[in-house]
Amino acid sequence: MIRVFLLSACISFILTVYPVYAENNARKEIIFFCGSAVRVPMDEIIAKYQVEKKVKVSVIYSGSGGLLSQMELSRRGDVYLAGSPDYIAIGERKNLLIKGSDELVAYLVPAIIVPKGNPKNIGSIEDLGNKGVRVGIGNPETVCLGLYGIELLSANNLLNKVMPNVAVFAKSCEDTAMLAVLNKVDAILGWDVFESWNPKEVEWIKIDKDKIPRIAYIPIALSVFVKDRSLAMDFIEYVLSPEGMSIFKKWGYYTDLNEAKKFAPNATVGGEYKLPEEYFKIINNER
Repeated sequence: MIRVFLLSACISFILTVYPVYAENNARKEIIFFCGSAVRVPMDEIIAKYQVEKKVKVSVIYSGSGGLLSQMELSRRGDVYLAGSPDYIAIGERKNLLIKGSDELVAYLVPAIIVPKGNPKNIGSIEDLGNKGVRVGIGNPETVCLGLYGIELLSANNLLNKVMPNVAVFAKSCEDTAMLAVLNKVDAILGWDVFESWNPKEVEWIKIDKDKIPRIAYIPIALSVFVKDRSLAMDFIEYVLSPEGMSIFKKWGYYTDLNEAKKFAPNATVGGEYKLPEEYFKIINNER
């Protein structure tokens, strides 16, 4: 009788305690929707965070606009990072991001990136309109880089001259960068950091300082679908920590506005740009 009582007590204890034990020891997870403009440094940061914090980070890389669409359809996600603040504004309007939760990570400067050796001798933004030059840009309707590319061309009255030379609209910043790496085009409108990603394959052609209308900054924010806000904030704080910032600097990103401003002293910073009617007219005519 005593043995039966003890066995029953043990079983009762295990059934009571084990669910709590299992829950407390289950590996925590963060679902992270991340713009591919930061894939290189973020891969490194995520790897370190997972080891140090024992937290799994499930990351989805793509264009900033495409990621918002994925979040909206899946109704999930804890943290969102965009290549520019334009998409934070869009995400807040769509009630996908917690308003006012965004933090500034680093700055990006628009640039022309060409295959190593610059075979078409591209020296200025005007040269992108030269006959026979194949240009690649991010899809302006879903990719932050594409949006900045159109803004850059429009500000310099080059849309009608350069758009006929656009051979590829890439679906993300990463895909845009690879167009130059793989010699699929003669030049891309990209970010200056693309040279640090692939220094043996591409070159950075600086755009005239007075011709860059806007500098981008990278924001990171909380999704309205966040499951564990304190855990998500811990990840964001890690990205913004001195260790995280040192990784961004290593890969050529500017964590200080004055550094970025050296390449575009008169440019505005952040804000939201909407594609002009001229762009849609050109696209519709080409179709």
